[in-house]
Amino acid sequence: MKKIIIPFMMLPFFLSGQHLNIRIVSQNTPNEPSIAINPLNTDEIVCGYNTEDAYYSTDQGNTWTYSKLTSTYGVMGDPCVIADHLGNFYFFHLSDADAGSFLDRIVCQKSDDVGATWNNGSFMGLNGTKDQDKEWAVFDFKTKNIYVTWTQFDRYGSSSSADSSLILFSKSTDLGETWTVPKILSETPGDCNDDDNTVEGAVPAVGPNGEIYVSWSGPEGIVFDRSYDEGETWLDQDIFVNEHAGGWNQDIPGIYRCNGMPVTICDTSNSPYRGTIYINYSDTKNGENDTDIWLVKSTDGGNTWSNPKRVNNDSPGKHQFFPWMAIDQVTGYIYIVFYDRRNYDDNQTDVYLAVSKNGGEHFVNYKISESPFTPDPGVFFGDYNNIAAYNNVVRPVWTRFGTSYPNDYGLSIWTAIIDLETLNIFEKPKLTEALEQNYPNPFSAQTFISFKIKNHEYISLSVFDVFGKEVCKIIDHELYRPGKYVESFNAASQQLQAGVYYFVLTLGTKKQTKKMLIN
Repeated sequence: MKKIIIPFMMLPFFLSGQHLNIRIVSQNTPNEPSIAINPLNTDEIVCGYNTEDAYYSTDQGNTWTYSKLTSTYGVMGDPCVIADHLGNFYFFHLSDADAGSFLDRIVCQKSDDVGATWNNGSFMGLNGTKDQDKEWAVFDFKTKNIYVTWTQFDRYGSSSSADSSLILFSKSTDLGETWTVPKILSETPGDCNDDDNTVEGAVPAVGPNGEIYVSWSGPEGIVFDRSYDEGETWLDQDIFVNEHAGGWNQDIPGIYRCNGMPVTICDTSNSPYRGTIYINYSDTKNGENDTDIWLVKSTDGGNTWSNPKRVNNDSPGKHQFFPWMAIDQVTGYIYIVFYDRRNYDDNQTDVYLAVSKNGGEHFVNYKISESPFTPDPGVFFGDYNNIAAYNNVVRPVWTRFGTSYPNDYGLSIWTAIIDLETLNIFEKPKLTEALEQNYPNPFSAQTFISFKIKNHEYISLSVFDVFGKEVCKIIDHELYRPGKYVESFNAASQQLQAGVYYFVLTLGTKKQTKKMLIN
């Protein structure tokens, strides 16, 4: 954990808004950010972006450190970052191998040190001269499998009727070391123009019992497919979900290129909405000058779908675009981030967060960017923004364009430290001081110790043996703000023998103690 110190350079942002805006990067024209939170330790967050770059944070996104990806398979954009059950992070991207053709495969690179370093990677989808594009991945915490879906082009950008696009699927059962031969999911192929009649936007989701769900957009609108056997078999006929009014390729003034492709997620939490499948997208059903954000859902495994629910709650006539959705799989709350122009009559753009705690029936909208920006139509913004949420830690990421030199000039990527206390739709429980049992317990090498504090406190956290001798000091009288914290403890690095030990949390004059067992 980090001490509660606000760097001087961040102070103006802290004072100017409800949700602290943090600039992650502004070098090398970054765009298409993707973000993931370690579910074992929500302090650890990784953000990837175009084309070969990542930043990682160990303090919930307040500060960031750069890391660069290299691979013999090439690194060529469309970043997708996910985390697994062990705290490993995965960075999926397109390829540009020296010995292959452009976009000849999908690459997966893995980090076991919170994104500081990445392996050379593995790959899927290599298929002669065909092009592999716009992949997305999901980790299944039940089966421990990784699932990836993407678009295969016979020849990217081809207008020939002989060339088509398909949705493909592959999985890894060994944490990204190897990948299965791809399966074709799309019943109806699309063209290769990278436009409304191309099949694109396949984002896989997993259900509570290992189900796999995915939707995409193309010549038939938004369609849906599923598998109940870890991707071995799929529906014989894709299920029609909804028309995609105006298509997924949308014209937004001032934006070089914009899409409203669907994002699919399933609630695997223990909330009342467990098992509900959601699809989030944008379209122009209310007119070409009124792009809106929508949500549809299914409570029967995708057999039937609700009528679209409008997510943005402004008056008609303004553009909302580039949405992405996350579900906090602890609480079941839905978070959707998007660009929004409700406050302006020109191309000035804010970033909004829509939140639902009742299964998407009602959304509350919050402006989370501290100042608007005006995009340059000649500058490529990428094809998406992103958001991650876990156990009440919510981190959206977006691309911004500024014209003020040097502090806000060109493209940059930002996140917001979402303050749940300002999202007053939540019935936020009172925080009580508590030291929780370590997990796992017993353990042989590493365990995690969690505690909550309700006030700003100077705290200490130490480990003692059965004779009362202090054998390790994890935190030494450091100032922490109210919240929940998770500390890792490695008994092997302390050369501790097997046996019974105690960890003690000290808050002022108060002490709390728990027993733990090292195998």
